[in-house]
Amino acid sequence: MQLELLPNIKSPADIRDYDSKQLHQLCDEVRNYTIDVVTKIGGHLASTLGVVELTVALHHVYNTPKDKIIWDVGHQGYAHKILTGRFEELKTIRQYKGLSGFLKRTESEYDVFGAGHASTSISAALGVATARDHHSDDFRVCAVIGDGAMTGGLSFEGLNNAGHLRKQLLVILNDNEMSISPNVGAIRTHLTHLITNPLYNRVRNEIWKLTGSLPKGKKLTRTFIKKIEEGLKNLIVPGIIFEELGFRYFGPIDGHDVDELVHTLENIKDIKTPILLHVITKKGKGMEVAEKDPVGYHGIKAAPTPSTNGQPQPVVSGPPTFQTVFGHLSREVARNNKEVVCITAAMREGTGLVPFEKEFPDRYYDVGIAEGHGVTFAAGLAAEGMRPICAIYSTFLQRAYDHIVHDVAIQHLPVIFCMDRAGIAGEDGPTHHGSLDIAYLRCIQDMIVASPKNGNEFRNLLYTALEVTNRPFAIRYPKASSVEFDENGQAQLQPIGNWGVERNGSDAVIMAVGPMVYDAIKAAEKLDLKGISCEVVDCQFIKPMDESYLQTVPEKFKAVVTIEEGVINGGFGDGVAAWLSDKGFKGSVKRLGFPDNFIEHGSRNQLLQDLGLDTDGLVNAVSALVENKAVLI
Repeated sequence: MQLELLPNIKSPADIRDYDSKQLHQLCDEVRNYTIDVVTKIGGHLASTLGVVELTVALHHVYNTPKDKIIWDVGHQGYAHKILTGRFEELKTIRQYKGLSGFLKRTESEYDVFGAGHASTSISAALGVATARDHHSDDFRVCAVIGDGAMTGGLSFEGLNNAGHLRKQLLVILNDNEMSISPNVGAIRTHLTHLITNPLYNRVRNEIWKLTGSLPKGKKLTRTFIKKIEEGLKNLIVPGIIFEELGFRYFGPIDGHDVDELVHTLENIKDIKTPILLHVITKKGKGMEVAEKDPVGYHGIKAAPTPSTNGQPQPVVSGPPTFQTVFGHLSREVARNNKEVVCITAAMREGTGLVPFEKEFPDRYYDVGIAEGHGVTFAAGLAAEGMRPICAIYSTFLQRAYDHIVHDVAIQHLPVIFCMDRAGIAGEDGPTHHGSLDIAYLRCIQDMIVASPKNGNEFRNLLYTALEVTNRPFAIRYPKASSVEFDENGQAQLQPIGNWGVERNGSDAVIMAVGPMVYDAIKAAEKLDLKGISCEVVDCQFIKPMDESYLQTVPEKFKAVVTIEEGVINGGFGDGVAAWLSDKGFKGSVKRLGFPDNFIEHGSRNQLLQDLGLDTDGLVNAVSALVENKAVLI
């Protein structure tokens, strides 16, 4: 499709005067351009295709950026980026030093609030609306939230407070799970036309004022009128819960009918109380394969590199990812232990639990986007003798921190946390990098924290975790290859806190966490060529540490290097350095990890190289330390 309108749009102001025909054409162009770009370079697709018409309608009706549109999560924001001056830059989305895959305040004034985690938009929008009123400013505020994000408790906390504060605020519920049958849809559309009509609202308000001036029976009359209106809506609209929370409810309407969206938004944009507009959309709209498989097309990889000389490129096979290994191991342990159950927070595919759900549907629980509930739910299961495994991304588990402490650790409950995306999460960027889990779990009393170097070690740690019955056990692993995994292997239980020496040396020791053990081994081999003998230790237990090994360090080494995929502050290296310092170690310690700033998006390998957390970075760090040239941090 030739793009006629889109290349000329520099800001939403350019579409404010568009007529219906132009808006329809613009929607087609945005959709086709998004499909063309994302299928080539990769990125989120199904979600953003589902909100093309809604995005166009919002920027057509609202005076952005003065009016504020706050998107939940942000992977539905590609069309928003296209219409707000980033048309050409979309070709760099999620690429190293390119556009972020989510909304980002430093990227555009139209990105009012950034979010890579769900359920934040209503609370954030209420904060923006309250600040507006505090400053006696005049602009509209709109939050767009998906039905999935509405499963998060934060959404309901925001709704409850917004209904109480009564600020001007529009919440758009983007519902892509429900369908509208033709008959019901027609009734709902007719009702929405009625209750959003300005004349209707003026008459309603005048009647309300009139009943307030009645000498007797004011409360009774108003209650009667309200019950009539609520009763009518409740017969044909599933919105009474929002009305009870203090919102006026409109809809549902067809979220792919741009004319209907514009008409409705024009009618409700100046209502001064909190309102909720319910729109029905379809993920992947306009791309048949994405409509049929919205989960598979939620995020897609870049198109394969074209073949050379007309010959197809060979398929490169290798070890499974840690996510695939977890899917295998979760079923393996469940077959051996009927008390094992798995819990995830709306991340069945991402965590690798699809096979588990199919084999053990009655032992699989998806709690929705409600990590805090998931952890306390697991605590309740553990309290009654079950062995719950919580499979939650490292950054998503941050949302359940108090639940880990208060509901699990203090009660010495044996919940197992399998933390995916620990370390660099690649193109998803700072909202998804698992930078903090070592630091935020190390300080929790009684918590065991471990990290396998490969898939076989993952098996050992998971079986070991199931043997622990009086405290929680966390296993972290990156979004990467498992390096080695034998599907038919046998587990070897590990002594808690045990480390393993992978390579002996005499000049320096590298204490490595997780798959970085392999980089440490490669670095040691290169250091040999420089005349530096380096020992490599697989520190599979981050907490507790192997104190029996640490006792030997002062006698053997003058240089210690730690390396981990996590922040240096509060991390594993901090624990080693503190222990050695307490024991009077006189040598040098260099801690390698993430700096005290947020890491941007890019490929995993590129970011690790930039951070000096690859083989060459290790060689340079050890060389400098041994030669007394390092700046110790």
